[in-house]
Amino acid sequence: MFDLSLAIGHHLLIFALFGVLAAELVLVRPSVDRATIARTARIDLWYGILAGLIVIVGFTRAIFAAKGWAYYEHNTFFWAKIGTFIVIALLSVPPTLRYIGWQRSGSVPTDAEVAVVRRFLWAEIVLFALLPIFAAAMARGFGELAY
Repeated sequence: MFDLSLAIGHHLLIFALFGVLAAELVLVRPSVDRATIARTARIDLWYGILAGLIVIVGFTRAIFAAKGWAYYEHNTFFWAKIGTFIVIALLSVPPTLRYIGWQRSGSVPTDAEVAVVRRFLWAEIVLFALLPIFAAAMARGFGELAY
């Protein structure tokens, strides 16, 4: 039951994170107003919370659940998934900093500034698509390194 609970939690958190990312992409558009910037900043806070929970639940699952750490530590798809998640996290920093900056300044961003943030969000979404691919391969035993 512990393994099932962790798997369900992990998957729900991943879906929620993607939903938050999609919401940011919908909200951050040309001619965005100050109220939308404030709303986006609040949503972006959830992005960080969810990402942190995913890491906690994911590593708890990898270490203590049914397959155990020995299964994951030598799997290239596991490390590709972790690496991709780290890149996505790094790509999320510039938009977060822009939301904070826009809120503090009290002004609305130019369409060019919005376009830059949207490029980061789209890059995150494109890379996000790799996560279930790597997870599916890993869960089926692909990527195992022989030592």
